[in-house]
Amino acid sequence: MTSEAIRDPLKDHLLTPQNSAFIVIDYQPIQVSSIRSMDKQELVFNIVHSAMAAVNYKLPIIHSTVNVTTGRNKPPIEPLMEVLGTYPIYDRTTINSWEDIEFKKAVVATGRKKLIMTALWTEACLTFPALDAIKEGYEVYAVADAVGGTSVAAHKAALRRMEQAGVKLISKTQLYCELQRDWNREETVPGFMDVFQNADGSNPEKNSEK
Repeated sequence: MTSEAIRDPLKDHLLTPQNSAFIVIDYQPIQVSSIRSMDKQELVFNIVHSAMAAVNYKLPIIHSTVNVTTGRNKPPIEPLMEVLGTYPIYDRTTINSWEDIEFKKAVVATGRKKLIMTALWTEACLTFPALDAIKEGYEVYAVADAVGGTSVAAHKAALRRMEQAGVKLISKTQLYCELQRDWNREETVPGFMDVFQNADGSNPEKNSEK
């Protein structure tokens, strides 16, 4: 029962808390309510718990919304804001967040080349920045069970397009396990266990006033 020494966390080919950043895009009431590729309650549960994992492992977190400042859209859903409410939000008008200057600057400023991406919808607000990031030399990991599209076909086609371009598809549980890697890393074990507890995903359309 002897663990190997921790590999260089910056050069590790797997995700580590030191080499990756977590990106959350457009989990807003209208977007959530339009999802048809999976159960909405499960979607909210999965994104909330993915965000909890990112917080637990102290990843840089880039949180972005679309059209809140213009008044055309509402802030992120409350269950997600309960986890990420202390993090800055980069609001945009662009469908492709990579074409927003402040958003892209925030990503670059993390200094991380492995980007864990989540967004609604899969076919637009996830696919477009993922493809751009890949083109600019980043490694992109899409959390497939924490994202959704306007139809099952749209969601699956988007995942295929991204995968063909080099995006790596992972699940929320794979994300937790890859970041934890060894139960001897006791500092993050309690947070790891917390992400498997119940979350308030019962009202995915509930809007945050934060």
